[in-house]
Amino acid sequence: MARIERDFLGEKELPDGAYYGVQTLRGKQNFHITGIPMSAEPYFVKAFGYVKKAAALANRDLGVLDARLANAIAGACDRLIAGELAEQFVTDFIQGGAGTSTNMNANEVIANLALESLGHRKGEYQYLNPNDHVNYGQSTNDVYPTAFRLALILRLASYMDALRLLQQAFRRKAEEFDRVLKMGRTHLQDAVPMSLGQEFNGWATTIGEEVSRLAEVRQLLHEINLGATAIGTSVTAAPGYPELATRHLSELTGTRFILAGDLVEATSDTGAYVQLSGVLKRTAAKLTKICNDIRLLASGPRCGLNEINLPQMQPGSSIMPGKVNPVIPEVVNQTSFLVIGLDLTVTLAASAGQLQLNVMEPVITFALFTSIFTMENAVTSLRVNCVDGITANSERTRQMVLNSLGIVTVLKPTLGYKQCAEIAREGYESGKSLQQIVVDERKLLTLEQWDEIFSFENLISPQSE
Repeated sequence: MARIERDFLGEKELPDGAYYGVQTLRGKQNFHITGIPMSAEPYFVKAFGYVKKAAALANRDLGVLDARLANAIAGACDRLIAGELAEQFVTDFIQGGAGTSTNMNANEVIANLALESLGHRKGEYQYLNPNDHVNYGQSTNDVYPTAFRLALILRLASYMDALRLLQQAFRRKAEEFDRVLKMGRTHLQDAVPMSLGQEFNGWATTIGEEVSRLAEVRQLLHEINLGATAIGTSVTAAPGYPELATRHLSELTGTRFILAGDLVEATSDTGAYVQLSGVLKRTAAKLTKICNDIRLLASGPRCGLNEINLPQMQPGSSIMPGKVNPVIPEVVNQTSFLVIGLDLTVTLAASAGQLQLNVMEPVITFALFTSIFTMENAVTSLRVNCVDGITANSERTRQMVLNSLGIVTVLKPTLGYKQCAEIAREGYESGKSLQQIVVDERKLLTLEQWDEIFSFENLISPQSE
């Protein structure tokens, strides 16, 4: 079974079971780019349901859209909000036309759902039309970015939860490793002692900072241009529509949206996306550093640092028997590199706006959704498949500290910089331990004094007298 639909470019045959229409089909046929349809991001579909419902209710309240049609449109939107018919959103994320194909995909699906609820057949647009009724007083240029911002807010909530859980996992390990003595390092060289718990606590703190930065940048997404229509002049929209539609959207979603003060500026501006992408890149850079640290600390197991043990996830080599690789930190690194690269995509696309519109918003959409979605998965995998199962080689880390020349720094308040430098040089050249040089040979300290200075508490939190 099939039906014929027409637009001003001609006719197209659609499967009768398709709720999308002729303009969606054209978009589907024109844009074979990523192979990833809009339905891959369910929050985006849901967001269009919310925005189109808010628009219908506002137009109904203003008396410019028949209440019977508006209620049918609102009912169809409710089905999208509930997660139904996501498979009907078939347009590719990256497309020409600034997102018009995606907007029409929503308009046509909603129209055909509404038509059925009114007792008509799909495609009988003389009764309820995708452009004239579902899209009344709207443009892709205000609907698409509004839905995009709402979808980002929804998606970020899930991602921020994943980061909080990772932060908590690091914090638990910090408590578990609180009494594990180890050597701190700068320039990949021995520095001064610390506890392994302090190292993990540092990672927890830095992830917590990223949650705070995301919360800050998310506020920028609450400013929308709904009702701006084509370029910000609200052409075809009823008087009072922008404010009323924004209020309805806030009430429907439970999220307070703010109508931009300058709709012309807001319609062409993509600065919030650049700032959000920058925060995502910042988090990716931090996670790269953390995962590199984890890989270094777990290196070996016999010829590396071997301070911690990672969960063994899979055989690591097709040729070397028994080898196990740090695959989870590796995949998080690779995800971070992807996000860092996509940040450049967002920057270039944002800078490519011209006059009253930025037509490159679809690729920004793809880049940000990809970054958030993949990072959320990577963060979750890092927590579940790696951090939660890390164990410490506490005796090895302790011996590394005691055999290190770096601990001579702890003696500096007592012996002075010059004498400590001489002691360190002797230890480096002779291979002797510092205790052997300081206590046994030079008798600069008694064993009791040595033990007091090199107690666990003084090593990880030294107090000068």
